[in-house]
Amino acid sequence: MRKSASSDRPPGRRSSRHLDGFLEMLSAERGAAANTLQAYRRDLDDYNAFLANRGRAAERAASEDIRDYLEALNAQGASRATARRRLSAIRQFHKYLLGEAISRENPVATIESPKSRRVLPHSLTASDVTQLLETAERLATTDEGKQSWRAQRLHCLLEIVYATGLRVSELVGLTVQAAAADAKFLTIKGKGGRERLVPVSPRLRQVIATYLVSLRRHAGSGASWLFPSHGEQGHLTRQHFALELKGLAAKAGLDPKSLSPHSLRHAFASHLLAGGADLRALQQMLGHADISTTQIYTHVQAERLKTVVSRHHPLARRN
Repeated sequence: MRKSASSDRPPGRRSSRHLDGFLEMLSAERGAAANTLQAYRRDLDDYNAFLANRGRAAERAASEDIRDYLEALNAQGASRATARRRLSAIRQFHKYLLGEAISRENPVATIESPKSRRVLPHSLTASDVTQLLETAERLATTDEGKQSWRAQRLHCLLEIVYATGLRVSELVGLTVQAAAADAKFLTIKGKGGRERLVPVSPRLRQVIATYLVSLRRHAGSGASWLFPSHGEQGHLTRQHFALELKGLAAKAGLDPKSLSPHSLRHAFASHLLAGGADLRALQQMLGHADISTTQIYTHVQAERLKTVVSRHHPLARRN
């Protein structure tokens, strides 16, 4: 009996074809962003290569293959966070293969995720952020030439991310239209294509208005990106923003190693909660689909309560 054309293909080639279909589904049905799709492809390419070395295609994978793959990651020194992310991608991939009747069973059903504690980024104090913003504002008004434009752009980036808590991909991808459309809110398209409204404070409105005047002088009235650059994407990249931020940290007298774009998003959330903000409102502003993600920031409240008890409760003061 003649084998089908599909079974004649090498395992790696068949798995690659199925991976393309899986990524198309994520894009079309779930609105997955380009960065998300690239991350899935990297993780699943590695998994499929592991299977191909065993002469096995993804649709024929067994639970033992997946356990061996996780053990291989551990032997390579991969963190538990990496293993969890890879397993999550594998889990969704095999769910797709089963749903499309490409596989007869789901080999991941009996696999448990490696347990890990979610680690938050370094927590910036309010005075740290103030020091950073004041340095950025000073450089935006004193630097000259090309450095002046870059300093103004960096100042606006910092003001927006600390005032709104945007993800760095959402921040660098802001358009002029989004920033100028409504002075009171920014309309943000986040993960999964979900839109949300983020309030803009009077201070931030003024910063953006001032920056837009400078942007028109630098890039002309036809600029579409709020933070344009000459790169392939047309706007500032996350990596370039991170580098500029570390340079600014050094000038502000802060440790560049402890500062990243995400640490400013973390500071936004932590400082709001410390000031008594509602967790549900914070969830909406951060764009979290599940409030359990937002709850990681309640460590701020927990630490504050511990401090209150240790300072003011009579029993806590006893030796």
